[in-house]
Amino acid sequence: MAITFEVLHKDIAGRVGRLRVNEKTVRTPALLPVVNPHLPLVTPREMQEMGVEALITNAYIFRRSTEYHDRALEEGLHKVLDFDGAIMTDSGSFQLSVYGEVEVSNQDTLEFQQAIGSDIIVPLDIPTPPDAGRERAERELAVTMERLREARELFPDANLAGPVQGGIFTDLREEAGRAVQDLDLAFCPIGAVVPLMENYRYRELVEVVLAAKRGLSPATAVHLFGAGHPSMFALAVAMGCDLFDSAAYALFAREGRYITPHGSFKIDELAELPCPCRVCRSMTADELRKSGDRERLLALHNLYVSLAEIARIRQAIQDGTLWELVDERCRSHPRLLDGYRELLAHTADLERDDAVSKRRFFYRGSESCRRTEVLRFHEVIGRISVGERVLVSFDGNGAPGFDTVLNFKPPFGPYPTELAETFPVGQSEVPEWDDDMVRSGCAGIRALMEAHPESRFAVRCGEDWVRLIQEEVPGAEVLYEQV
Repeated sequence: MAITFEVLHKDIAGRVGRLRVNEKTVRTPALLPVVNPHLPLVTPREMQEMGVEALITNAYIFRRSTEYHDRALEEGLHKVLDFDGAIMTDSGSFQLSVYGEVEVSNQDTLEFQQAIGSDIIVPLDIPTPPDAGRERAERELAVTMERLREARELFPDANLAGPVQGGIFTDLREEAGRAVQDLDLAFCPIGAVVPLMENYRYRELVEVVLAAKRGLSPATAVHLFGAGHPSMFALAVAMGCDLFDSAAYALFAREGRYITPHGSFKIDELAELPCPCRVCRSMTADELRKSGDRERLLALHNLYVSLAEIARIRQAIQDGTLWELVDERCRSHPRLLDGYRELLAHTADLERDDAVSKRRFFYRGSESCRRTEVLRFHEVIGRISVGERVLVSFDGNGAPGFDTVLNFKPPFGPYPTELAETFPVGQSEVPEWDDDMVRSGCAGIRALMEAHPESRFAVRCGEDWVRLIQEEVPGAEVLYEQV
């Protein structure tokens, strides 16, 4: 038995990869729908036919079920659920977070998960709520780590998941990531984040996930527990999360809520069904509302939308356009935009994992100036060879008396004509220049000047840009023609 993770493509910190669990393979990023055997609005067999390669169910529910306990032990999870893909089981930690206690020990749940044939088993970790104080977070993290070490000793050959806890304290999350990594686990969920997502605290979610990632090995497959809505999947993948589990497709359906990639709506308020899935193309909004099978049909639609978003993200990673997708999705809600901006605050860390060359760079506002591609360009711009007198030309025209003439393209900055067709300059699309992008380009000029202190620099620009250039590049001469 073994878990291995192979990365095939990268963009920002997102990865398209292959997670191998025993003899099963899961393409990542991947969504693991939550399956409750007592309330299956969508059956696991139907999920598999929709392209689901892995799912998650709750071992605690199976353990307490008079209907399924014995069957699971006798037949195994895969046969009971009629699912051939990978199955992960939660230990009961969700119930622990909701009810405060469960009548099962760590060893008991691990033995039961093994006995019913779970592909990935989870110890009984302690999910510290976000509003808990530091003392409680430290205490509960210590219990989680003790239980993880116990699981490793009791079941050294098991496909064990290593939950990373620590509340909202980033140093504890990073410490937990390192401690879990020391146990040589290839699959690590980040736990106790559902309350952050339920309360739209996406900025803190980004802080917590990135802190955990700093402690984990880049070779680790990272699972985000309870990441329910597809509007935040792209943000989570950009942070470096590879797998998600979600019951939102069913929970939202029971509440009469219709999921889209950028939000959800009450089905009672919809006049149209704006989705190409087979449910939405087979009936009208009014017919769906009045259907006796409404909950099930809504659940099918919600799952279709969620799976389509995962596929869209995988394609964006391979195209090198994940930043554009994150930008688009995070503008669907102000709190998601908070999370996006927090992600951009960590660009220096993200740049180390980001792909060097991509298909394109689309400027989508001031946030684009803080992307990894801009930072990397500014970091390497000092490699450009220049003479004693250097002209950076906004209009591409030269002037007498200069040894080197460089073109200028915001938000990147100066570049020689030889790089005009290379990424990112040649593959970037920008609208009419604005102050934010030109200021970012000026940072590139400053970086080049710092790398060549022996050279004298001048900037040729239109009259409208003179004051900005004087503010942003005080050491350069400014040339312009008065209109």
